[in-house]
Amino acid sequence: MSEIKGELCHFCGEKKLILREDEVDIPYFGRVFVFSMECEGCGYRKGDVEPAEKKEPCRYTIEVSTEADMNIRVVKSGEATLKIPHIITMEPGPASEGYVTNIEGLLDRVKKVIESSIDSDDEEEDDDSARKKAKTMIKKLNNVMLGRDSLKIILEDPTGHSAIISEKAQRGKL
Repeated sequence: MSEIKGELCHFCGEKKLILREDEVDIPYFGRVFVFSMECEGCGYRKGDVEPAEKKEPCRYTIEVSTEADMNIRVVKSGEATLKIPHIITMEPGPASEGYVTNIEGLLDRVKKVIESSIDSDDEEEDDDSARKKAKTMIKKLNNVMLGRDSLKIILEDPTGHSAIISEKAQRGKL
């Protein structure tokens, strides 16, 4: 792994940004480059994953239904869209990160996004229904993580740099 410390952070203006690059071989996927930036001053973080080889645009779909499914490996690039029907769609954008995780880690990330949306809501009557809906979604995600419920996960990547690595996952063209 290579690491460069003391770079200028464009958010806080301090020279406390750490740049990291690592090459990792992921079984059934191939070699990837993992890039990250982290500022020790303001806490800014950004990461991405990029395959060493060129890939075709892809769409992965998986039905998560058991506790054992929580261990399924997920590679998501910063360009990928994550969809969990009736729960959330996370589009790529400037804040979108690439990462390597498993289904459990992916669902934890989704829960944090939903929880932060609850915390940022104002105390208006309209927000009560949104808050209840968010709590229901979090409860469903918790039940899925315990193997008590199921849901579908869709990962779409125009760059082909993402994958759900499991025999249960269906790979298709985007």
